[in-house]
Amino acid sequence: MAVGFILITTEPGCEIRVREEVSKIKCVKGQWIVFGNHDLFVKVEAENESELTQCIVQDIRSVKGIYETRTLIGAEI
Repeated sequence: MAVGFILITTEPGCEIRVREEVSKIKCVKGQWIVFGNHDLFVKVEAENESELTQCIVQDIRSVKGIYETRTLIGAEI
């Protein structure tokens, strides 16, 4: 199982719409509106890192209203 966390910064006023669109994406397992440098904190899970990468790059980053993302991928040690 591959797990990641994405910090999303939205365009001004787009936080709620982005949250609603992101919630429809299959790999999204949790999301929270946050205050500070970022607007949304999203947990994603997939069967493997390739599937996780595809979800982040093709699905999440294509949501209209997202200005910037920072992605943290969990490592198995």
